[in-house]
Amino acid sequence: MTRTGLFSTIPEDHRDRLMDLGRDVAFPAGARIFEEGSKADRFWVLHTGAVALDLHVPGRRPAVVETIGAGELLGWSWVCPPRQWHLGAEAVSPVRAWEFDAQEVLRLCEHDPALDHALLTYVVGTIGHRLRSARTRLLDLYGPYGSGEPR
Repeated sequence: MTRTGLFSTIPEDHRDRLMDLGRDVAFPAGARIFEEGSKADRFWVLHTGAVALDLHVPGRRPAVVETIGAGELLGWSWVCPPRQWHLGAEAVSPVRAWEFDAQEVLRLCEHDPALDHALLTYVVGTIGHRLRSARTRLLDLYGPYGSGEPR
């Protein structure tokens, strides 16, 4: 297993327990993996391919705010109520990933505080990164000229 992203931050014994819950899945290029606003009940760690994260924009095509690849976490909305996807996701190329059932992982975390801390620390970092990426991309697409320049 590649030791990048999420898997590089979790101690090996905890990582093994998490991986016991994962299953290998594949998505063809163009597949919608999830839709913004739908139920977030699982997450993935990509091991090949790329996924575009997009945001619904009324009257326009979805705005791609970030593209993620191997080793990266796909989906964090399962962590926080109301557990609905904040973005949509579409495979840009054929994707292989480990898929995790959110409820199973949350149950495991209830009994393993070290795993819970490591996983949530990584997820919070991912949320912060995605928020910055979405903000920057939306300013590029829809903001007035020069709105993304530093003060």
